[in-house]
Amino acid sequence: MTGMRRIKSPTKDADGSRHAVLRSNQLPVATQSRLEPEPISRNTALMALASRFLPPGFDPTQTVAVIAGKGRYPALLIECARARGAKVKLISFEEETDPALIATFAAADHRAIPVGKLGQMLDSLKELGAAGAVMAGQVTPRKLFTGMVPDLKLIALMASLKERNAETIFGAISVEIEKVGVRMLDARIFLDDHLATPGCMTGWACGIGDDQLEFGKRMAREMARLDVGQAVVTAKGTVIAVEAFEGTDNMLRRCVQTGGKEMMLTKTAKYRQDWRFDVPCFGLKTLESMAEGGVSKAALEADAVILIDKPAVIARAKELGIDLLGFEPS
Repeated sequence: MTGMRRIKSPTKDADGSRHAVLRSNQLPVATQSRLEPEPISRNTALMALASRFLPPGFDPTQTVAVIAGKGRYPALLIECARARGAKVKLISFEEETDPALIATFAAADHRAIPVGKLGQMLDSLKELGAAGAVMAGQVTPRKLFTGMVPDLKLIALMASLKERNAETIFGAISVEIEKVGVRMLDARIFLDDHLATPGCMTGWACGIGDDQLEFGKRMAREMARLDVGQAVVTAKGTVIAVEAFEGTDNMLRRCVQTGGKEMMLTKTAKYRQDWRFDVPCFGLKTLESMAEGGVSKAALEADAVILIDKPAVIARAKELGIDLLGFEPS
């Protein structure tokens, strides 16, 4: 009979933070309600400690441009960066990026571009004086097929690709960005305190059996290896649903149609994940979709899955009776 996995959480704050160095220096942790920048003294040593995902040799006092799509993710990243004294500027997409986020930037620190204008993006990065850039947030999926008017640079780039998926498209765009002297950065920078961590994140123990966890991990990693998606739902040794182009939320909602019991979501990084883009996320909307679909547990790869507003996610998961377990990276 499968034993239940009782995993004690490592010593951490109530929000799941394990970064005592940052707390000892009294650096504020970004929260959901905070968008406005604060005047914080720029201490290079402290900023270097602010994120273990800043690449070696990258001067943390240099300007970082956030290329922001939809959702809460780009706002959270910017809040965390500002809280650590980073110099951040914004490239937004028309009709995509949250206007409330845009409003926190001075005109000189922001450029707005239509979806599909790669040339304008490259020009904007140079105008903003960016040394590094990070992609955060989504673009409405249907715009990738209809309603987008690409410029000649993007048309040429797309024509050069044998396969068109997130990895090949964003990888090619990253190459173009680095050609103009801007370094593409890990999409987890400044979000160290908002990543999934090993162990049960919603209490002392999660009701997830060893066999259930191993099966979910194996199926999720295989789907990721095939570049189908980064999440699966399983129950009692059966694959209930697989994430594809429709996204995690739509996949979760349709699980209710199966009548499955003890369903578990497993979310993992891609096989040979390029951490500069398409990093898996888990947020409040994901929890609501799980509840709607009858999925009561989630296993998330530690250091790979970003919890969008981790304290709020954990609190809401407890309210909904959803177990959140972090498992060690492969």
